[in-house]
This record gives sequence, structure tokens and C-alpha cells, in this order.
Amino acid sequence: MDSDVINLLYIVAFSLFIIGLAQLTSPTTAVRGNRTAAVGMAVAVIATLLREDTGNWGLIALGIVIGTAIGVPAARNVKMTAMPQMVALFNGVGGGAIALIAWAEFRERGGDLTDLEVGIPLVFAAIVGSISFWGSNIAFGKLQELISGRPLKLPGGVFINGALLLIAIAAGVVMLAGSDSELVFIVLLVAAGALGVLAVLPIGGADMPVVISTLNAFTGLSAAAAGVALDNTALIVAGMLVGASGTILTDQMAKAMNRSIASVLLGGFGGATAAIAGPDGAEDGRIVRSTSAADAAIQLAYARKVVVVPGYGMAVAQAQHAVREMAKALEARGVEVTYAIHPVAGRMPGHMNVLLAEADVPYDQLKEMDDANPEFSRTDVSLIIGANDVTNPDARNKADSPIYGMPILNVDDSRSVIVLKRSMNSGFAGIDNPLFYNEKTAMLFGDAKSSVSGITSELSEL
Repeated sequence: MDSDVINLLYIVAFSLFIIGLAQLTSPTTAVRGNRTAAVGMAVAVIATLLREDTGNWGLIALGIVIGTAIGVPAARNVKMTAMPQMVALFNGVGGGAIALIAWAEFRERGGDLTDLEVGIPLVFAAIVGSISFWGSNIAFGKLQELISGRPLKLPGGVFINGALLLIAIAAGVVMLAGSDSELVFIVLLVAAGALGVLAVLPIGGADMPVVISTLNAFTGLSAAAAGVALDNTALIVAGMLVGASGTILTDQMAKAMNRSIASVLLGGFGGATAAIAGPDGAEDGRIVRSTSAADAAIQLAYARKVVVVPGYGMAVAQAQHAVREMAKALEARGVEVTYAIHPVAGRMPGHMNVLLAEADVPYDQLKEMDDANPEFSRTDVSLIIGANDVTNPDARNKADSPIYGMPILNVDDSRSVIVLKRSMNSGFAGIDNPLFYNEKTAMLFGDAKSSVSGITSELSEL
């Protein structure tokens, strides 16, 4: 087909990418934005298939069939609690695909990467794509609990990672200088892959939102580089959109934790192990005040303002629909209900927003941290559902705490606090939370969904 027509199709494709990305900024248009971007990708695929240099159609068809057979059921059947690891896995697949494309292009050129306009972006795509693939797999393993979510810090880890990066870069330089050895290219991929693994292993689960957005940015940048090497406009634009948005999101997430991106990537939360106590108290003698669904219902029913603070515990229990039903029961009694959302609550950016949107919670009830914190002083009850680290006062008060300086939701400013938890176990940061022993705090132990449903049932009896 005429190259002008193909270029026009690419322009249509990346225009749809940009429109879709803009629509994703609002929950009211997010679904439409996702579909718009999907149409754009379909146009880009069609345009690529119409190029004169398109390869084996049989292999292309086979790849589409296999990808569709795996991707569609996986996306449709994934539980909302498993969405973070699904995002990490799909992102890793993208990085791995770019690394394989770079390898295939290397072979197609007979190992000749001396044309630097092609060679440099191809080497960059191979290194960053491999890092993204293997790093995303480790993130998936941590989120899926196939490996420990605690940081695994190796002796001399920074120096090992630096050496691996130098090996990958050196292998790239050797190929750019004229070597056509496939073994050198494999060394590059292996070194970059090992770097991806060893870079993510020391990062604790509490930092996973930042890690996921960082690896997402890596995948986008590697795709853009591959687009330069392959002279594919749609791949360049799509990759840059993903890379830029992922980089901006990473920066915002790090700022929300009051930490530098480097401090996250060089080692995350989770070094300590908090004491585990039962409903009657802590090991050091502090008192834990437990409550019942009936008492919690009375407290909530006679409040003027209730703020729900969701965390990963709500996701695990799949309690978002039960929370919405409880909120409706309270609103029917004239109680004002809002939701305070911390930027890093859950295991991926926007995790709590996604869960609550699924339960049809009105978007105007979702308050970001900066908007929610001034409201706690006039809040009668803060209802915390599995949000440990983002409500921990040690972030303000304890200078030697791993989370010291991290902005938190100031739930302890409210008149009373109810915390829904299975036990006194610590969160992903691995540290104790003094909020649980505060005299204004009551603990409702049990599965979050059952506890919330119990509260709703008791509300109906009042």
C-alpha cells in the first residue's frame, strides 16, 4: 500500500492514543478512553500489516491467535484483588516482546549494528526491555506471594547491579563497534535480565506502586527506541506516551511518600517485623480496644460525618461492594460519607479508585490525601479497612521509623477511629502502627467483608 496512506493511518492511530490517554484522566470517561486507545492500537496493527516489509503472515496470524487466546480470558477472569500483579505481568510481557524484537532485528541485519541510527536505539531497547521483563516478573511474584514481599537485600547489591549494567552497556558498545557475535547480544540480554531481577528483589511490597509505574515507564521507553530502529511512527509515539506518563506517575508516587525515586529503587520498606498481638493487647503492655459489629454500627449511625479509609485489606476481602451498601445505609440516615484515598494505598497506582469505582461509589465522594486531611478534624468516625502504613502516625512522630516523613492520612485527628483487620499483623512495611493502641481507636477483628456486612445488618436493626 502507498506509504502516505500508511502514514495517515499511523497519524490516526496515535491521535486516538492521545485522546484515549486524556479520557483516562477522569473516571467518567475512563472506559471510553480505554476503548478509544484500543481502537487506535487496532489501526496501528492494521497499518503495520499493510507495510511492504511485513514478514511471514502465517506467524503473524499464529501470534495473534495465541495472544488473544491467553490475553482475553486472563483479563476477563482476573479478580480485582489480583489486578496489580496482572498489570505487572502484562507490562513485563511488553518489555519482553521489545527485547525479542531487538534480538530478531539483530539477526535480520546479520549482526551488523554499525549504523548507529539503528544500532543505538536497538541496543537501548534490548537492555531496557530485558530489565523491564525480568523486573516485572519479580514484581508479579511478590504481589502474587510466590516469593516473599519483604525486601531481599544481597550483600554488595548496589555494586553487583552496577557491574551488571556495565556488562550490558559494554556488550552493546562491542556490537556497535562492529562485532556480529550473537553470543555478545545474549550476554547483553542476560546481564540486563539479571539486573532487572536483582534491582526489584530488594524492594518491599509497600513500594510496589512506585516499582510498577517505573517498570511501565521502562517498557514505554524501550518500545519508543524499538520504533526508532524499525522506523515505525506509531511505536515511537505510543512508547513515548507510555514512557512519559509512567515517568510522571513514578515521580508523583515518590513525592506522595516523601521519598526520592532512587531511595525506593535502592531498597524499600519492610526491614522490621512488628510484634503480633491478639485482641487483648500488645506484648509491651499497650492496650488494644476491640469492638463488635453492633457497637460499631451504633457509633456510625449517630455520626454526622464518616470517612472510609480503604487499603489492601479491603481488596483482599473483596469488600468494596459491602462497603458501598454500608455507606448507602448510613446516607439514608443522613450521615455524610466520604472516602480518603492515599496515593500509594494498595499495590498499584489508583488501586483503591478502581475497586470503589467497580462498586459504583460516586467519584465526588473520593477525596485525595491533600483534600481529605483537612476534613478529619470535623470527622466523627474514621473507618479504616486494612490500611496500615498510610495511617501510621510514626511517619510524623518517630524519626527512626522507616516511613518517617511520608505523608499519611491524619485519621487520628478524627473524634474516633474504627479499624477493620484480621489480626494485629503489620502491613507490607513490616512495622507496628501505634494508631491501633490510641485511646480513641477500636479494633473490629475479622474478615473485612464479613465485618462490614455485619455492620450493615446491625444498622438495619437500629
